[in-house]
Amino acid sequence: MSEKKYKKGSQLFALARKKAHLLSIPQERGVKMADLICRIQEREGNTSCFQQQEACSQKGCCWQASCGAAMSND
Repeated sequence: MSEKKYKKGSQLFALARKKAHLLSIPQERGVKMADLICRIQEREGNTSCFQQQEACSQKGCCWQASCGAAMSND
């Protein structure tokens, strides 16, 4: 089984900005990466919780690998 690849830092922020643009999410100057990803999560129908929880039950969230939260079975 291969390990999930994840991005961090500037690569992750660039991906978030691109995805936000595709979803027509406004990007104010100075917005923090975690806040932008939370807005994307909301638009995608997930809980907006990027890097805010220790455990995650959002199996459809594409940010889970970069978030660092452990997957829960809830």
